[in-house]
Amino acid sequence: MVTETGDIEKILQKNYPQIAERALQEEIIEVGKLMHFRAGEVIMDYGSYIKLVPLIINGSIKVTREDESEGREILLYFLGPGETCSMSFTCCMMNKKSEIRTEAMEDTTLIGIPIRYMDSWMTKYQSWKNFVMQTYDSKMIELVKTLDSVAFEGMDARLKKYLQSRKGSTGSPVIKATHQEIANDLNASREAISRLLKKLENMGEVKLGRNQVTVLG
Repeated sequence: MVTETGDIEKILQKNYPQIAERALQEEIIEVGKLMHFRAGEVIMDYGSYIKLVPLIINGSIKVTREDESEGREILLYFLGPGETCSMSFTCCMMNKKSEIRTEAMEDTTLIGIPIRYMDSWMTKYQSWKNFVMQTYDSKMIELVKTLDSVAFEGMDARLKKYLQSRKGSTGSPVIKATHQEIANDLNASREAISRLLKKLENMGEVKLGRNQVTVLG
């Protein structure tokens, strides 16, 4: 059992109001596993089989994909409270190894749902089916925007979107990351990112601090 019934009910009502069916909530209480990850901890790595689907309670998770030929990573999207990873649904339903890595960007708590329940819940509970489909839709839109950004936009525009995306996933304007970490996420040089961040600071859009960036406005 994840936690006491009253606690998990409050979690679902606050973060997952769309999971509304009482019987589904009871199953989540029964089979879910409460999991904690520290900032920087890898939750799921490339090549591993997915055993759990995450329902994020608090914290933030970064989802990346690796270029097999060159070993470089590309940021796909961030996940925050009330969300789950659409690509984990795909991998677990097709019983294939993970093609993504998920990493806690800050201390993160989630409810892990064993994958064996995914298929039956899709047909058994309309609210779960809707939740899964809405997750696919929203993350597909984010992936398309990421591709558009890489293909058509300059690094300054990509950096702004990156900062807004991280702010949205955590609900906080303070982004705890070094310039090098941001550069890694955007496949850019640290020098270029530092220069652009300084430009944004001079424009009054961000405030730079030690290993953090505060998004203003």
